[in-house]
Amino acid sequence: MSEFNNNYHSGYEPENDSVSGSFSRPNTNSYSSSRYNSFSDSSGYTNFNQQGNANEFYYSPHKPSAGKGKKALTAIIAVLSIIALGTTSIVCYTLITGNNPVSPQTAASAKADENESKAEDDSAGGDDSSKIDRKNLPTLAQLATPSDAMAIPDIVTKVSPSVVGVSCILSQGTATGSGIIMSADGYIITNAHVVDGAKSVSVLLPKSYAKNSSTKEEDLTYKATIVGKDTQTDIAVLKIDAKDLTACEFGKSSEIKVGEISIVIGNPLGFSLANSVTSGIISAKDRVLTVQDRTMNLIQTDASINNGNSGGPLINAYGQVIGITSAKVSSTYGEGLGFAIPIDEAMPVIKSLMENGYVKRPSLGVAGRNVSATYAEYYNIPRGYQVVTVTKGSGAEKAGVKPNDIIIGINDTSVSTLGELNVVKNKCKIGDTVKLTIYRDGKMIDLNVTLDEAKSSEEDTTKSSERDYSQQYKSYSDLFRDYLNNF
Repeated sequence: MSEFNNNYHSGYEPENDSVSGSFSRPNTNSYSSSRYNSFSDSSGYTNFNQQGNANEFYYSPHKPSAGKGKKALTAIIAVLSIIALGTTSIVCYTLITGNNPVSPQTAASAKADENESKAEDDSAGGDDSSKIDRKNLPTLAQLATPSDAMAIPDIVTKVSPSVVGVSCILSQGTATGSGIIMSADGYIITNAHVVDGAKSVSVLLPKSYAKNSSTKEEDLTYKATIVGKDTQTDIAVLKIDAKDLTACEFGKSSEIKVGEISIVIGNPLGFSLANSVTSGIISAKDRVLTVQDRTMNLIQTDASINNGNSGGPLINAYGQVIGITSAKVSSTYGEGLGFAIPIDEAMPVIKSLMENGYVKRPSLGVAGRNVSATYAEYYNIPRGYQVVTVTKGSGAEKAGVKPNDIIIGINDTSVSTLGELNVVKNKCKIGDTVKLTIYRDGKMIDLNVTLDEAKSSEEDTTKSSERDYSQQYKSYSDLFRDYLNNF
């Protein structure tokens, strides 16, 4: 979404260009940003793009030189010559004397004595290894779980009643996902992208809520209302009119350790596989990934996550929810790469959505689009976030920000996309003053902007921003056509 109040731009396509520490453009030196640091967050991770190229290490051994090969060949020939000479001498001795220097009985006896001696040595020095019961070695799951952990079947029994199916009717079809019951009176957590663009939402309770064998699926289906959603953190809260539901138990994602067991329960590929259980380990934590201007701190797991698992729980060895499954990497690009939102970071967002219907965040009060490498080169301008509209009465308007300004820095940190701008901005609080570095008419200027509270709805902002952008910019093919018309 291209509006700062919600920090997400649905039309953005990630670029493959890297961000350098200084700006440059052809045939001009009217601006300089050498005093700015190149953009990076504390994690050290950069943009996550499934369609990007993977950097691989290839081992290419050096070919041996001709001199070394010749020496090796000479040595081999010498050894073979010695063996042949020795064999010939033994055969000649046997033919002349009629005696066999090494009889089969002698060789067998010597070998038996050697084996017996070796067995005695092994018995004397290997008492510890003989005590290992190799028939009862622990499994990977046992090695990954603490001694006081619950058994996986017990975990499934505990958590499954808290995992629901989420079904959405869209303008062009339907979509399904998973959800987590967080309260007995019907509040449910899921991903924002599960309910994005939904005309109506319904929730399917698991079969454990069936009163008897004749209970049908429609009897377990409830119409849901969207209490609030936040696209930046990919979290949404739903509400159904139901009582006596089994709420999940939340754990602390800050206490997880890499290598410990993780369990996922959800509805992969639709409700026909409802409440499927997969397990793995925590592959990593604090993975900072950026997807379409959304910078998220995630838990990585190799537990199988598929379409339909989104919004379901990531569970620890005690049957506690420690994350909300959010994304996976397609098998085209890798295997065993699933990601979940840490529950410690999700809870403040969930609380804000339940209380206000939105998340309180600082806002500059502008909307716009990223300047791609193509536009930057064609128009001879720097890459950055170009302002399309300025909200009336906002801190940006009061500071003098105008349409067509290109934001290239914030608080002395250079930025080239909305995502990079938001990383710095969201570390500030409502009411703080930030310094924006703006490129305007071939010059760089600094403006001090006081951050307001974000209040606009996501849908209205996105539509307005995209409409304004389409009026001011042309496609690359149109630009090329205009270029040809000049001749």
